[in-house]
Amino acid sequence: MSKTTPVQFFQQVRQEVAKVTWPTRKETSITGAMVIVMVIVMAIFFLIVDMALGHVVSAILGLGA
Repeated sequence: MSKTTPVQFFQQVRQEVAKVTWPTRKETSITGAMVIVMVIVMAIFFLIVDMALGHVVSAILGLGA
């Protein structure tokens, strides 16, 4: 395998970047909104699970009286 010169490397990088299909502004905003919604949903889920497990542990240890 022959070594690639820095000039050849950057030419190849440019060719590969030109092949990339970049998302539109609409696709990016929709995906970002979906991520934010999922983060909120998961935060609420883990809050509820944490509170429930906290009550269970308190009841087991007798501190919940």
